Amino acid sequence: MNEHCKKVLTIGVIDLSFHRIMGSIHTHMLRHMGFEVNRIFTPHKDAFDKLKSGEVDMITSAWLPFSDGQIKSEVEKEVPLLELGNHYQPQAFWGVPNYISSNEVAEIDDLKKPHVIRKMKLAIQGICPGAGISQSSVKMMDSYGLHSNGYRFYTGTEECCYGAFEQAVEQQQWVVVPLWKPNFLRLKYPIRELRDPKKIISSNDIAVLLLREDKRDLFTTDQIEQLDRLSFSVDIIEKLDERVSRYNDPLDELCEEFLQAEGILGNRN
Repeated sequence: MNEHCKKVLTIGVIDLSFHRIMGSIHTHMLRHMGFEVNRIFTPHKDAFDKLKSGEVDMITSAWLPFSDGQIKSEVEKEVPLLELGNHYQPQAFWGVPNYISSNEVAEIDDLKKPHVIRKMKLAIQGICPGAGISQSSVKMMDSYGLHSNGYRFYTGTEECCYGAFEQAVEQQQWVVVPLWKPNFLRLKYPIRELRDPKKIISSNDIAVLLLREDKRDLFTTDQIEQLDRLSFSVDIIEKLDERVSRYNDPLDELCEEFLQAEGILGNRN
């Protein structure tokens, strides 16, 4: 394709490390198809607002139907969207380090046991407010009556969440972490998921690429099918995320090498 005739696409990348992995993978795929690709890294709500306004043409990656379902439906009141791919199957949960016995803390209600309250850090540090795990955590606090037992949930950056957990583990403190799969912390720390009998946090999402329907004509049928075939395991995303987030591997170089090694980048269209 002539460099001066390239079709331009703008991807909205939710600015969390595991979403940046998929954002890079999509970028390589689209560039290989001959597109010029721009990326805008932004928090959850901003990403969907930009999708609705047309500032971005697609979002990578939405968790549907539960975590991002409501905010997606708000966009669809004005803009039809196309879901592509089953990139991986995410799962949000509250967890504790494995040195906390499951005999003492196995489910959310166990956090209210008097002796657990005395031992547990009552500050539960999450990530950004718009994330599905953050919204579910707010509901969790209310539904299980954790506020009245002294617990407080805080939003912040990824590093706020990870730092609070890692510092607690270093000191062998009892701590609750709102987490999700894929997450590279699980590669380093044995973290046990707490049962959620009220099913406040759903575990049946899939991660997808959301494309504005009015941009579909930029693609050939084969290109749409290629994007729709993209599927990875949670383990793969976690390992790539760890290489970037903890070993400082260059994001785009790492993801390109991965796609080439897997034979996913085929012949240019």
